[in-house]
Amino acid sequence: MPNSAPRPTAHHDAVRQLIRAGGEIVDSGLALASAGNLSVRLDDDRFVVSASGTWLNRFDEDSFTVMTLAGDVVGGAPRPSSEWKLHQRAYLARPDVGSVVHVHPAHAILLDAMRVPVRLITLDHAFYVASVGRTPYYPNGSDELADTAAEQLRTHNCLIMGNHGSTTVGDDLDMALRRALNLENAAEMTYRALVAGRDDLDFPWESEPHLHHA
Repeated sequence: MPNSAPRPTAHHDAVRQLIRAGGEIVDSGLALASAGNLSVRLDDDRFVVSASGTWLNRFDEDSFTVMTLAGDVVGGAPRPSSEWKLHQRAYLARPDVGSVVHVHPAHAILLDAMRVPVRLITLDHAFYVASVGRTPYYPNGSDELADTAAEQLRTHNCLIMGNHGSTTVGDDLDMALRRALNLENAAEMTYRALVAGRDDLDFPWESEPHLHHA
């Protein structure tokens, strides 16, 4: 994975982006109500993350907490999302990442519970998702969940967490969200193929990895 750090993001720009993305996430069906959390890195030491219990499609300027990578609250809402460690550990593991999106996409979670791998069916899936990491079930907000997710994110930009949700990262919020959308779209298409009785599909990028970056 790249090691270059993203450019700093002003707090008001990050909040504006997060408010917009929260509505888009609920509208697209990636999450319901407060079932998910997202963040943007502000600089080398700080990130802004959605606060505890906030509905993603009801975000306002008071819906976010500013934290340091050491885990200290330094501004905004006093109680960050219970999943703040997931975001913190992802930023520590990936200095190149500028945003983390954690949502609860139905098809991706269902396929993982069935132990069926998500197939990358379209070229967009292959390019934006590229590969999918996985962690077993761990309790919400736990160190085990955050640490295993961060380890997977060292080599994947998209991750499914068992019986829980997905986490995607990007150099900015738009890329992290684009990856979440493509991961769930790939999962839905995989599920539809299974319902149609087809699990024998072949795609050129599965044997030619360089096509992921065409």
